[in-house]
Amino acid sequence: MHLSDSQTGGRAPRRVSALEAVLGHLRGAIERGEYAIGDKLPSEAELCRTLEVSRPVLREALRALQTMGLTVARTGRGTFVIAHTVEDPTFGDYAAGDLLEVRRHVEIPVAGYAARRRTPENLDHLTRLLDRMERETDTTAWVAMDTLFHLAVAEAAQNPVFRRVIEEIRDALARQSAFLNELGGRREQSDREHRAILEALTDGSEHDAVEAMRHHLDRVETALTDIVRPPRTDLPTEDGPGT
Repeated sequence: MHLSDSQTGGRAPRRVSALEAVLGHLRGAIERGEYAIGDKLPSEAELCRTLEVSRPVLREALRALQTMGLTVARTGRGTFVIAHTVEDPTFGDYAAGDLLEVRRHVEIPVAGYAARRRTPENLDHLTRLLDRMERETDTTAWVAMDTLFHLAVAEAAQNPVFRRVIEEIRDALARQSAFLNELGGRREQSDREHRAILEALTDGSEHDAVEAMRHHLDRVETALTDIVRPPRTDLPTEDGPGT
């Protein structure tokens, strides 16, 4: 199997990464029932040979399958199928739907408070952080700064309870951010959305800050939905079904 060809259907609108191709292949096999619930996936070494990918890429794909709720890793035993369809991805301790619901109820009004209450020090911190994010090339470092950006917005609202709430979900936010960056190509778009939030805070516009944060979370939800929705089956592939 040559992933870069068989996963594109001959007309990919954007370059499909090795990770996306591996994940698509394994997810498709699970959803088609080629692996029954309770079945163990082939070993990492076997999958690497079969799919012609590196072990780091394969491990990222296996982690994504777990996030989607399709598999579970059992220490010393391997990866086992636990579902045939994606319901609600889980990031750390929280389901994606629960996480987004809370973010909408907290971060959108928080952005409004931050626009009214932010200090010059808050704006300076956010500006320096976002400037670093826009220059950063390492995904892991960018993800860490992504969560810091949202913490800094909460800090600008001048209510320690808001910061504590974001701190509680910080690990889940980082996991979700990494997931969306690897599979949804979200980084540049996210930088632009963060810049719009910062501009609204700088202008002191409560309305614009609320709308900028709302748009950001809308885009997060859309990207997540695009990743977890069932793959299309109406596009022909060069190798036919099961490739």
